[in-house]
Amino acid sequence: MVEAAEPEPRQATAEEASLLGIQKAALVTHIRRTYYSDDGQPVETADIGVPAAHCEIVYEIPITR
Repeated sequence: MVEAAEPEPRQATAEEASLLGIQKAALVTHIRRTYYSDDGQPVETADIGVPAAHCEIVYEIPITR
């Protein structure tokens, strides 16, 4: 399975701020993520909003030869 993720910093919408318990326009990291099967078909997708002040996002990417 392969993952494609697109992190993007931006300001929270009013709805996101309410759901996350943060101020409107606070910084969030928006992540669009899709998992693909071995034959390239998308099998799962998600839109994730993470308050920038509450956590750090780290991706570990293995590099093989």
